[in-house]
Amino acid sequence: MRVRRVVTSRSGGVSVAPYDSFNLGDHVGDDPKAVAENRTRLAEQIGLAPGRIVWMEQIHSRNVTVVTGPVDEPVPATDALVTTETDLALAVLSADCVPVLLSDDEAGVIAGVHAGRVGARIGIVPATVRAMIELGARPERIGVLLGPAAGGADYEVPPHMQRDVEEHLPGSACVTAKGTTGLDLRAGLRRQLLAAGVGAVAADPRSTVADPELFSHRRGAPTGRLASVIWMDSRPAEGADG
Repeated sequence: MRVRRVVTSRSGGVSVAPYDSFNLGDHVGDDPKAVAENRTRLAEQIGLAPGRIVWMEQIHSRNVTVVTGPVDEPVPATDALVTTETDLALAVLSADCVPVLLSDDEAGVIAGVHAGRVGARIGIVPATVRAMIELGARPERIGVLLGPAAGGADYEVPPHMQRDVEEHLPGSACVTAKGTTGLDLRAGLRRQLLAAGVGAVAADPRSTVADPELFSHRRGAPTGRLASVIWMDSRPAEGADG
């Protein structure tokens, strides 16, 4: 069993502007047929049936849902998915918010989290870690990938909002490239995770706002959504014995 993670970009799909072209969000005004085709392409590219990818109705909450198999519709009103099932992919949609992919490979527990400003502030990530522990994970064995998101250099917010988020998520306050008050949610989440005893935290360095190959709501709305996906692959690695 191998834990695998994939982050999509804008290219490779069938959606037309302003969702061009690999939009995976079904709630942003894109043609549903185009979204369905893009999701089918994603499944084919990662070697799973489309029904083996679990999507969420993300609402900027701290709700965590444990899934034990495929579902017909996006899991309602949740911002984190946790599973112990192999070959079941957990998908996080984003276009500036932080996608967080977590795994305890030894315990066989994975999670995908949507952590926007509100969700990060109210503790969606610690709630997910607690749910993973209940399923047998240990913090020191958990590895985390913080996916592409609005970077601190690009994420300008009013001073009162910065103070509020910093109070709840220490380490997130920053100065933007323009010298204004900003937020670096990934920095705050990294600090939060390490303080909770998580073993390793890596971050994709890309800012969605600055990188035209990624969708960004702040750069231009309406727009599409990226998907950050994690799953436990039961197939042997290429070249492995057996």
